[in-house]
Amino acid sequence: MKNGVSLLVAVALMALASSLASASDPSPLQDTCVAIDEPKNAVFVNGKFCKNPNLTVAEDFFYQGLNIPGNTTNRVGSNVTTVNVDAIPGLNTLGISLVRIDYAPYGQNPPHTHPRATEILTVLEGTLLVGFVTSNPQTSKPPL
Repeated sequence: MKNGVSLLVAVALMALASSLASASDPSPLQDTCVAIDEPKNAVFVNGKFCKNPNLTVAEDFFYQGLNIPGNTTNRVGSNVTTVNVDAIPGLNTLGISLVRIDYAPYGQNPPHTHPRATEILTVLEGTLLVGFVTSNPQTSKPPL
């Protein structure tokens, strides 16, 4: 009987200790951390080195060319223009990126994933047929 009580107490303590454990991603958000390639006197954050905040300029948050259509004469009939921290260094640690996708008639965007991300689509001209694959098909609902 004493062994059974000891085992029960041990299991209860382990359950209590494991309920106190916590795991999460660190928050990537901060005021600014403009990405630079030169590590001299820089801080390493989010896989990039940060520019001295006193040296930050408006151009660190600017991208020119998103208004220019991409070339869709390829096998899939689409062109993706990516704007992320590599194109706009000021996006570092903000968790923001965007793309412009140009489609030829009947063009496609090959299957892809967005781990821990959200996708918003805006169609400016024409019709876009979109499908989603879920990892939890039991709770998925038919398209509207």
